Amino acid sequence: MSVQVENLEKNMAKLTIEVPAEDLEKAIQAAYMKQKGKISLPGFRKGKVPRHMVEKMYGPGVFYEDAANTLIQEHYPAAADESGVDIVSRPSIEVEQIESGKPFVFTAEVAVRPEVTLGAYKGVEVTKAETDVSDDEIEKELEKERENNARMVTVTDRPVQTGDTAVIDYEGFVDGVAFDGGKAENHSLEIGSHSFIDTFEDQLVGKNTGDEAEISVTFPEEYHAAELAGKPAVFKVKIHEIKVKEIPELDDEFAQDVSEFDTLDEYREDVRKRLTERRKNEAKRTQEDEAIQKIIDTSVMELPEAMIDTQCENMVNEFAQRIAQNGISIEQYMQFSGLTFDKLREQVRPEAETRIKSSLVLEEIAKAENFEITDEEIEAEITKMAAGYGMDVDKMKELVSDNDKDAIKRDLSVTKAVELIMDNVVEVEKETETEEGTGAE
Repeated sequence: MSVQVENLEKNMAKLTIEVPAEDLEKAIQAAYMKQKGKISLPGFRKGKVPRHMVEKMYGPGVFYEDAANTLIQEHYPAAADESGVDIVSRPSIEVEQIESGKPFVFTAEVAVRPEVTLGAYKGVEVTKAETDVSDDEIEKELEKERENNARMVTVTDRPVQTGDTAVIDYEGFVDGVAFDGGKAENHSLEIGSHSFIDTFEDQLVGKNTGDEAEISVTFPEEYHAAELAGKPAVFKVKIHEIKVKEIPELDDEFAQDVSEFDTLDEYREDVRKRLTERRKNEAKRTQEDEAIQKIIDTSVMELPEAMIDTQCENMVNEFAQRIAQNGISIEQYMQFSGLTFDKLREQVRPEAETRIKSSLVLEEIAKAENFEITDEEIEAEITKMAAGYGMDVDKMKELVSDNDKDAIKRDLSVTKAVELIMDNVVEVEKETETEEGTGAE
């Protein structure tokens, strides 16, 4: 294999990779062997057709696509390493030559890590953070805890009221015909939550346990199911149960139930400490973001589009993985939200650019400061990883590759860069709005 590098404009490069003809021949033969069990021709048993007969019948390039895919997957990673180019995007692949008996040639256009001209990164001004927690905030947190510890109690002596939870069966009909997704049993519906369409919940107010009712509603014009959008519908509903939220009293007994403390005063003080710590952590992150953004604003770099596109793809994939943990596929999310992949990528693009620029300036600062990462620091990080995954440290060390260690070094260098920035920031008071033009001339 040979690799040639051509530098293009706007931090792009083109790698031309040539694979020997004998490797192409092996890949074509492998493609034939993989597919021959499905091939049949008159005069031959299925799976027994010679390769030259298949190529004669379907053309010499019948196995080229599979062979090309195999060779690209095998040779691109090694070619990328051999090129010496600092690649920061997925490759855009083009096959330049594929013909039996000749070398296989393909190109890969890639984004190259852009050069960064750093602005000032010491003495950056950041807004002084307020970390005090007010008594009102303490009380709001206590109320939230009361809500979290509320229990649902069944009531039988009155009809449904706003704020209740009604346990219902329902089935929806449009033009007298039941529609898909319009039926459920023993569904818990919070009245007033507006989680159901139109005035559905309002029409349950005043109904009693055991009542059956017909609820008339109209689907919104923008409803995600096009066949229902704007249509009037009737839901047949039966109320099985009415439940009300019972919130515990805020007293010593409550403190004992939800914490390790014996009295409400002790618990309240602990809430104050936790909120103060949270406020400090939030303030720290806010100041870090502000400082890094100011360094970005005074630095110079040209981001290649392919680098941004790759980051957008990564962020969309991360989002898909997060919602999948809640049992929602990315396709379902698209249906509910009305978004497309292109729109979602466009939505994350500003954050993608910020992430890239942040990484570039922090890595450049680490380089400028010549931070050294010791073997002991890497080992400590691997130990943390093992603890996080609940694994034996020695087992984790076996799994960590040299590339993984390089990534750990970069992460630790970036962390040191952030620490350096924040150790040298200058806090300034938050600017207050002033009225202009109110004085007499």
